[in-house]
Amino acid sequence: QVQLVESGGGLVQTGGSLRLSCAASGIFFSIDAMGWYRQAPGKPRELVATITTNGATNYAVAVKGRFTISRDNAKNTVYLQMNSLEPEDTAVYYCNADFRQQNFFSLPSSVWGQGTQVTVSS
Repeated sequence: QVQLVESGGGLVQTGGSLRLSCAASGIFFSIDAMGWYRQAPGKPRELVATITTNGATNYAVAVKGRFTISRDNAKNTVYLQMNSLEPEDTAVYYCNADFRQQNFFSLPSSVWGQGTQVTVSS
């Protein structure tokens, strides 16, 4: 099984920066795509950014140019550098990872982290 542990959330003023980290641990064959999602109060969870094992990235329009996703495959860790933060970025940020449990032919499964709060004050 795989566990994801997030860190790096907090309170920041408009225009500030934060860096989120998410480390995968447990017993598994491989971690495939990883990503960050967020959920603001009263709103559905939405994609922020994803990254494949070879570094291909995808961003939500709302964060493109301000956020950067990266990963360290050796550490099974994904990062989200958030710059020029706005009050609209306030949300709980969740890490997600697709993984294969036993070998390359295992069907991929998905796991979520517990979430980390990001609050941007105006």
